[in-house]
Amino acid sequence: MFGALQLSFWGAVLVCAVAATVLAVRRHSTPDPAVRAPDPVFWDVFMGSAVALPAILIPTLASPWFGVVLAALGAGAGVAAYRGSPQILAWQERRRQLRLDRPVNTAAQAEHDALLARWSRYELDPASCIDYPAMTDVRLPETSALIRAMKEAEQLRAVPHQGYAPAVVRFGAALAAAERAAGIPAGITAVGH
Repeated sequence: MFGALQLSFWGAVLVCAVAATVLAVRRHSTPDPAVRAPDPVFWDVFMGSAVALPAILIPTLASPWFGVVLAALGAGAGVAAYRGSPQILAWQERRRQLRLDRPVNTAAQAEHDALLARWSRYELDPASCIDYPAMTDVRLPETSALIRAMKEAEQLRAVPHQGYAPAVVRFGAALAAAERAAGIPAGITAVGH
């Protein structure tokens, strides 16, 4: 009974140490020479082996077969971690990119809301519809481009995406171009009708 508990404990320690070491080595050994640094890879291997070797050697003192089982378990964990590490690293990179993009997307959402409010004035205000009918006439190229840019920004808003902020910028530029083409004075677009 005690041997099974010891094997289970050291097996769990070994699997975790090997998997963490392989993942750390894969993260730090990049083909990009500007980012590559051999020192972190050395320390990753050193710390991983400082945990993995005792996890194999200590149970081997109790029974040589434990050492064989743990060595096979460690090799299997290393292969599994090596094969699975690209997906894990890609997942971590996506999460990091989402964290970096969050402030940009928040600012883009605020700008998008302001642009939609500005556009809705031409759609919902009867006086603006009468004064500037070109803003709702999709046969005009500027208004058609505005509607396409508005649709693109709205579609990208639903999913966190790197293309959302540039789409909002294109929406703002298309709205400004449509306002110029409709003959709307610049002061009216900012303060309202």
